[in-house]
Amino acid sequence: MNAISSDIEAVFNSPVVAALRADLALALRAAAHHGLGEGVCNHFSVALPDRSDLFLLNPRGLMWGEIQAGDIVMIDATGRKLAGRHEVEPTAMFIHAAIHRIARKNCVLHTHMPYATALTLTEARGLDTTLSQNAMRYHGRIAIDDQYNGLALDGSEGERIANAMSGADVVFLGNHGVVVCGERIDYAYDDLYYLERACTAQVLASSTGSALRPVRAELAERVAQQLQGERLQSTLFFEALRRILNPD
Repeated sequence: MNAISSDIEAVFNSPVVAALRADLALALRAAAHHGLGEGVCNHFSVALPDRSDLFLLNPRGLMWGEIQAGDIVMIDATGRKLAGRHEVEPTAMFIHAAIHRIARKNCVLHTHMPYATALTLTEARGLDTTLSQNAMRYHGRIAIDDQYNGLALDGSEGERIANAMSGADVVFLGNHGVVVCGERIDYAYDDLYYLERACTAQVLASSTGSALRPVRAELAERVAQQLQGERLQSTLFFEALRRILNPD
């Protein structure tokens, strides 16, 4: 093993990165538990502390519900795998590497979860953040990318998605799915979970055929500030999932 690979191996197996690998694997198992996964597709990633050019990612070919810390891989900003025993799916490298590099997001969760994806198929392309209380937490935090261009099989499509975010935490990808970003894995997963809950409520309400009753934008903004001002609930939720879903 040469000096460079020894350094990478040391980073990959360090206590801080090992903890991140465990948390990323837990978020993936939680998403499977909540019905947010789709076969062996879609990916979660998190940047390494103080190493913004390196990040952790779930590998190709594994169901989210089976992923453990030892399955997580590490790649660089170009999408090149540096450590881990599994291979990486190409679209993951292009989308996640670009969002980490260009949008400067720390944790990036991409899914085709059903109700959020259903809203990307509508004329509005996304969630109305003036409807349910869950929806209001995303008021002012959402971008819409309505330019679907097929699979992200090269760097240009990932870069286009990253630029379309314009600093937003959440982006609805037209005819595709969603990306939810956060500074921490527990915060990002909490936002992912409640985003799908909000989208579910909107789709179900719309299916009744009755007119919807949004609140004033000013009220939605105030609720968003209230919810973002206190994130302990996000951590408590993630720790509860750890107790329920950890195999030991």
